[in-house]
Formats: sequence, C-alpha cells, structure tokens
Amino acid sequence: MLKLKKFKKSKHTKQFYKRLIGILLIIICCTVLINAFKARSLTSSFTVLSRLTGQTSSTSTSATIVKPSITEDLLTPNKYSRPQTKLKKVNSIVIHYVGNPGSTAQANRDYFESLAESGDTSASSHFVVGTDGTIIQCIPLNEISYASNNRNSDTISIEVCHPKVDGKFTTDTCNALTKLVAWLLDTYDLSKDDIIRHYDVTGKICPKYYVDHEDAWEKLKTQVWDYYQKNK
Repeated sequence: MLKLKKFKKSKHTKQFYKRLIGILLIIICCTVLINAFKARSLTSSFTVLSRLTGQTSSTSTSATIVKPSITEDLLTPNKYSRPQTKLKKVNSIVIHYVGNPGSTAQANRDYFESLAESGDTSASSHFVVGTDGTIIQCIPLNEISYASNNRNSDTISIEVCHPKVDGKFTTDTCNALTKLVAWLLDTYDLSKDDIIRHYDVTGKICPKYYVDHEDAWEKLKTQVWDYYQKNK
C-alpha cells in the first residue's frame, strides 16, 4: 500500500513537470514572436520615415538592389546650387543631359560648385553620370536640387554626360544610369512610369537624343525596368 502511494505521487510529479515545461515553452514562443513583431514594426516605421524625408540607410532592409558605385562630392551649401531645402517626398526620377558635349561628370559637378561664387544662375542635380560610367553625387537625397523647375520639390534629378552634340549616351553611361535609377526606384518604391525626362516636366528638349528618338527613350526605360525586376 505504501509503495502504491509513492507510485501515484511520482506520476503526478511527472505530469506537473510536463505541464510546467509546456507552459515555459509557450511563454518562450510568445516572447520570440512579440520581439520579432516589434523589430518588424520598427523597420517598417523607419522605412516610411526614410521615404518621406528622402534619406536612406545601408541598414535598411527595404531596398534589395545593390547600390552602385557612387563618388560623393557634395556641393558647398549656397543659394544658387545647394540651398539645403528639404526634399520631403520623391515621386519621380528625372533624367537630363548636360548639353555640353565631351564634358566630364567632375567638370559638370564643378560648374555647379562655381555658381556659389558667380551667381550666374541657379542649377544643380543630385547626380552626374559621366561618359565612362562614373557617378558623382552632388546633393544629399534629403535635399532638393535646382534641375526640374516646378518638380524640384518631389524629384531626384540626374544629369547625364554625352560625347556628341546629338546627346546620345554611351554604353558605359547607360549601364551606370540603369543601375543608379533601378536603385533609386527600389529605394523609393517607384515604378517604370516614374522615370521621366526634363522634357516631360517643361517641354524642354532634354535629354535631347531621348526626346528626338522616343523609341530610344522607351528602350532605355525598359533596360532600367528589366534590371530592376531581375535584381529586386
């Protein structure tokens, strides 16, 4: 009789520990899920904030396309080319051509810099792409540039160099431009239709070759979009 009581006590004890372990496992699982949800919510909040301010971060998980090689050579703050006005949203990426055949990305960047002293006009862009595929960043992505008239407030502008008067981009230029625009589309969650020309904003013949040859413009946009979809 005594042994029977001990056996029953032992059985109840085992059941107790099994229930305790089950409860602990449930608590651990809930804790993991809650922490994961908080981390995801924080990331989502950061992504929304980033897109509203025009800022990006290398730690953001929203952008999956690899950032191309970019040389950062920011303009000195000044009222003619870098007014430091905040860019609160990005709705389009605007493509321009420099209109100065044979000039380099650095030369065009330096021209924007010289306006701080000359005050000849107000002009700049976020990026300049050279005929050799060099990409120079002139303006931070959370500031406006002076390139797209009434669309300065909601666009990222890219000036593109070209070897000849016709304004046609080189293969190296197109490849670099493709990677840059695809990365920006990914960063700001934009579509193919959000890639536009200066011409589409004001009617100015810019970028010249891609206004004169609508088929070439559509081909360039398709090249960017195909790269975007393949690497997204």
